[in-house]
Amino acid sequence: MRLLADLIRGMQVEKALAVLEHNPKHPAVPMRKLVLSAISNWKQKNEGGDEGQLIVKTIFVDGARTLKRMRPAPQGRGYRVRKRSNHVTVIVDDINAVKAAKVKQPKAEAVVAEAEEMEAPTKKAASKKGASKKAATKKTAARKQTKK
Repeated sequence: MRLLADLIRGMQVEKALAVLEHNPKHPAVPMRKLVLSAISNWKQKNEGGDEGQLIVKTIFVDGARTLKRMRPAPQGRGYRVRKRSNHVTVIVDDINAVKAAKVKQPKAEAVVAEAEEMEAPTKKAASKKGASKKAATKKTAARKQTKK
């Protein structure tokens, strides 16, 4: 499911539906239904909006519950079979609204870059502490060997 989500992320909705319709992977059918549902929800919320300008703005797959079953195995044993399921979140939006949001985004990127610069020295200091701990453990190991 995640492979398909990565495939259609950022695509125009019509192109994404065509890709999902002709994709041989098993989860392509439910993913296509989900995108169609997201389109209809967008239509209800934005009456009079142009459906042709929609893109898949955000799509991600999260894990859900796992059903655990037993499969018979040789010599009276049983193998555990995990039947996994997932939660998919799809957000479609007008391409013009997405472009407008990207114009405002560089300010946020500058803040993230500053935060990363602030964290960098602490990581270096932590690595130095880790190196000194490793040296100390080597010394104690050497002392123990000489005592024996």
